[in-house]
Amino acid sequence: MAFSDGTTGERAQYNGRITLLVVISCIVAASGGLIFGYDLGVSGGVISMDPFLKKFFPNVYRRMKEDTKISNYCKFDSQLLTLFTSSLYLSGLISSFFASTMTRTFGRKASMLVAGAAVLIGSALGGAASNLYMLVFGRIFLGIGLGFGNQSIPVYISEMALPKHRGAMNFIFDAGVGIGVLVANVINFFTEKIDGGWGWRISLSMAAVPATILTLGAIILPDTPNSLIENSNNQEKAKRVLQQIRGTKDVQKELDDIIKASSISKAVKDPFKLIMQRKYRPQLVMAAAIPFFAQMTGINVITFYAPVLFRTIGQHESASLLSAVVIRCFNVSCTFISMFVVDKHGRRVLFMLGGIQMLATQLTIGGFMTALLGDHGALSKASAYVVLVLVCIYISGFGLSWGPLGWLIPSEIYPLEIRSAGQSVTVAVSFLFCFLVGQTFLAMLCHMKAGIFFFFGGWVALMTTFVYFLLPETKNVPIEKMEQLWKEHWFWRRFVGDQLDDNIYEVDK
Repeated sequence: MAFSDGTTGERAQYNGRITLLVVISCIVAASGGLIFGYDLGVSGGVISMDPFLKKFFPNVYRRMKEDTKISNYCKFDSQLLTLFTSSLYLSGLISSFFASTMTRTFGRKASMLVAGAAVLIGSALGGAASNLYMLVFGRIFLGIGLGFGNQSIPVYISEMALPKHRGAMNFIFDAGVGIGVLVANVINFFTEKIDGGWGWRISLSMAAVPATILTLGAIILPDTPNSLIENSNNQEKAKRVLQQIRGTKDVQKELDDIIKASSISKAVKDPFKLIMQRKYRPQLVMAAAIPFFAQMTGINVITFYAPVLFRTIGQHESASLLSAVVIRCFNVSCTFISMFVVDKHGRRVLFMLGGIQMLATQLTIGGFMTALLGDHGALSKASAYVVLVLVCIYISGFGLSWGPLGWLIPSEIYPLEIRSAGQSVTVAVSFLFCFLVGQTFLAMLCHMKAGIFFFFGGWVALMTTFVYFLLPETKNVPIEKMEQLWKEHWFWRRFVGDQLDDNIYEVDK
């Protein structure tokens, strides 16, 4: 693929190598992924713990223990219980729009600092909660932290990494998400065994550990050269940082591209209005479609409620938590495999392989549970293990594809002038559907029963088709050259050639 400047996608690279500073910066920034994953995993575990249910959701506890006539699929159906889980995503949705302004005006580091501080407050409130109000307020602060963190961290990593390493570096964030969920499941498994029934407090407060890493990192680490140029126009400082993170003095070509992109970005009065222009239609569609589809894989159903799901099919409390640990081990392993192949084989191949794998396993799980699990009773031990294996295959497909790529693709396709707005749309859509899926899943499970797996399987088929026809390959393409992909795409080229509305830009008088 040739660019307008005569270079090709494979050769349009900047000078540099992987440096220790880049690796440390990306790993510390990816602690935000650890926070996100931990908060995803911990809530599903604690709501399966009897002491937690007795204290905050006694009606759910009584229904689970005493009502022998209620369907297996309806034991945990409580809007109050789902509000505890999904309030985090509602606050994350709202805060992501404030995060966009802060990231654009004050830099990526400022948003990361707010993210770490908010999570510290939220984890303290959750761990010390004496009533439902404290519990929900803690979740709200955690959501604020995730709103600011998920808005700024993927962008920070994409701007710090060289194009040829951008995929692998961004996968560090998703690996952090997977490891966070895994750590949460392990901690839940052990805290559930603590005598006295207060182990859930440890589970909810441990989010403070990665939040502390992120907060300190936001204070110590450098901001990205793109952010320094955009916010202070300090070209000398940006050049020094660029030389440090690239490990070479010859960075002028990359710096010139950043300065050029920044001059366009600074002329923009309203990036949210700009992204609505026809020229940016591909980016806007992907900003909304990618996070929407990532949620409609059904992954957060498994992540939130894996312990609940396995209790539904008849496993005891400890066994259901251990099953969740096994599932996340598969996810993390496949994410690391994906990290090593994404920049070699490309994004689209992983989307296709993961989509087929998820679709096949969801249809199989749905058919298996429809045939063997009724409204009452439980699966046999052997059948429960079969479901566990199928879920592991499903989640490994997600870890290979939509898990890491759902964050990578949006972070690398936006030009600088709409980067903060585009990432805000991505984060907002992600949180919106996290909230909706989280708030409705237990009711859907109650009414649809095993058919819920067919529901999400249908969405996986649709999203795989969407990627095949509408998402071009972004492997090895520099961020500032990404626009050429849309100009050459069979569908999107009809949109990107249009002129922009001049009223979007500041005009020098």
